[in-house]
Amino acid sequence: MTLTPEILMQAYRAGIFPMAEHRDDPEIFWVDPRQRGVIPMKGFRISRSLARRLRKDDYEVTFDRDFEGVIDACADRRETWINSEIRALFTELHRRGIAHSIEVWMEGALVGGVYGLEIGGAFCGESMFSRRRDGSKIALAWLIDLLRRAGFTLFDTQFLTTHLASLGAVEIPRHQYRTQLAMALEVTPDLARTPLAASGQEVVQRSTQTS
Repeated sequence: MTLTPEILMQAYRAGIFPMAEHRDDPEIFWVDPRQRGVIPMKGFRISRSLARRLRKDDYEVTFDRDFEGVIDACADRRETWINSEIRALFTELHRRGIAHSIEVWMEGALVGGVYGLEIGGAFCGESMFSRRRDGSKIALAWLIDLLRRAGFTLFDTQFLTTHLASLGAVEIPRHQYRTQLAMALEVTPDLARTPLAASGQEVVQRSTQTS
């Protein structure tokens, strides 16, 4: 069966997602973790050091400016599950306004980013990268701030890593994730008309108010 964007969206709505063994593997398999990683929308944790970094005025953050640059940077590592088919599917979903990216720029260079998929009030985070210290953390902080204000209720990280746990991510059982996903699918957020924060200071301030 040929994997289409429509089938991919159906899978995410059912709580499963695709991966490849490595970049050059043409085969894709479906994943349905017993324990799912999520970042509670009011549980994102900004440490003092990250708050200081966010307040610096030496970077620029954009939304959907360079989706392909972000997904390629996420795949540019020794081990990656992003093969050419997954890249093509997500690029098409981005063209349709369903997959999105946050980019972090310094001195005109792309130094950090995160991308994922919008399904109802759930944002399925796929991958992130850093080429400068804290690049991915900056991207994630700005993305969570944007999603909160746009009305999203669920941020799916798929798995829990030490890096994500330091930012407030937790694991929940599969049945609990599916309950939250079902509720999120009933939500209609307004991402298109929600602007990015005006500054890192705003991101820090709002995070303090909601945590």
